[in-house]
Amino acid sequence: MGLLKVGDNVGDCAARGADLFESIAAEIISAMILGGTMAQRCKIEDPSGFILFPLVVHSFDLVVSSVGILSIRGIRESGLIVPIEDPMMILQKGYSVTIFFAVLAFGLSTRWLLYTEQAPSAWLNFALCGLVGIITAYLFVWITKYYTDYKHEPVRMLALSSATGHGTNIIAGVSLGLESTALPVLVISVAIIAAYWLGHTSGLVDETGNPTGGLFGTAVATMGMLSTAAFVLTMDMFGPIADNAGGIVEMSHQPESVREITDVLDAVGNTTKATTKGFAIGSAALASFLLFSAYMDEVASFAHVPFKQVDIAVPEVFVGGLLGSMLIFVFSAWACSAVGKTAQEVVNEVRRQFIERPGIMDYKEKPDYGRCVAIVATASLREMIKPGALAIISPIVIGLLFRILGHFTSQPLLGAKVVASMLMFATVAGILMALFLNTAGGAWDNAKKYIETGVLGGKGSDCHKAAVTGDTVGDPFKDTAGPSLHVLIKMLATITLVMAPIFL
Repeated sequence: MGLLKVGDNVGDCAARGADLFESIAAEIISAMILGGTMAQRCKIEDPSGFILFPLVVHSFDLVVSSVGILSIRGIRESGLIVPIEDPMMILQKGYSVTIFFAVLAFGLSTRWLLYTEQAPSAWLNFALCGLVGIITAYLFVWITKYYTDYKHEPVRMLALSSATGHGTNIIAGVSLGLESTALPVLVISVAIIAAYWLGHTSGLVDETGNPTGGLFGTAVATMGMLSTAAFVLTMDMFGPIADNAGGIVEMSHQPESVREITDVLDAVGNTTKATTKGFAIGSAALASFLLFSAYMDEVASFAHVPFKQVDIAVPEVFVGGLLGSMLIFVFSAWACSAVGKTAQEVVNEVRRQFIERPGIMDYKEKPDYGRCVAIVATASLREMIKPGALAIISPIVIGLLFRILGHFTSQPLLGAKVVASMLMFATVAGILMALFLNTAGGAWDNAKKYIETGVLGGKGSDCHKAAVTGDTVGDPFKDTAGPSLHVLIKMLATITLVMAPIFL
């Protein structure tokens, strides 16, 4: 059991933070480019504020998140180790403090850097765009918590489904994950439209008199959503730390009362990990929208012809969309398969050590933990070669093939259009798939934790065994395939943006 726990936690910790760092990097770069380009088109005398604004906002993020982290305090009764307050409530209070100061910092930043004589009230519109992003982030955190915390109905119903067997647990978990995509999509849809129109009506116009702040408004909303990223990332790190603490308690044979405390913290950690992934996929959706727009602008710049629409009624363009959607499913399949193969290697190693060192079961011999860690670490690099190559090579190959086809059919922009369709469909399918995988995996894990609190027969019951099966299925969902899709979406957008000239 200890060997499996080590392998699980090494793999879990390996992916922490990568998705959020990708979102921040993509958002900062795209927002700086959009801000500078818009300021140039609007003939703003000093465009430096629009260029530096993303850097200033994320500098404030470090400050306000630090204040939120320092505000976290647990209420303890005298002489007791156990906090009498729910750990998740403590973290949420810290997040609320962070949001409050983020709103103030964002408003000051927009007034300081985005005020211009050409449109005196534009800064207020952009401040509202930031508020839209902050509200979106809060809603994503709340929605994910609702679907993954066992204090709420969805996870409790999932635990109840375990009472009738392994199959009904899997069915209930899949349906919960599918249902959980609805509310986040509605929220992100409203956020994109609201931010775009707030920017569009800011009063900034180009040299021809056309409104030009829509895309930058969306970029500002993305900055608002990521303005509390440091605190959210802190909550994310809480998850594997609590998980590892539970493993240490179990392997060191601490009293059951200690294990009960770490179980509560572990369940909260599962929820915070899931909320961070929901937060990351929301920011990925906004950032990818910006990168997609930047791709179309770059194609138009190189081709010297307008490129503002992608017509999926064209057969080749529609095929590009199908290929983009297929890419998401194949990538997810390979990621889950990699976890399955690695788990088989770890289980075989554990069985080998049990046979060769029978004293492990009686705690007379120490297991070789290093061997299991080595298996997981090696596999994490080896098994990701195929999915990584798929993400990098696919858009390039598709773009070049359809560029050649376009040459023979007198469609000079065909390659670029097909790649745009591929990127559009891959982004949409990737957002939905990531929401499904992340939420279902977190819900399965916490359904098991809920049963381990003593309900429905408690630990060791048939109901618990069925829940363990669901948790096993959910691990590659929430710890590998789901988080990897966040990075994949932004990687596809970045690769197509960089490679746009070769598609023409």
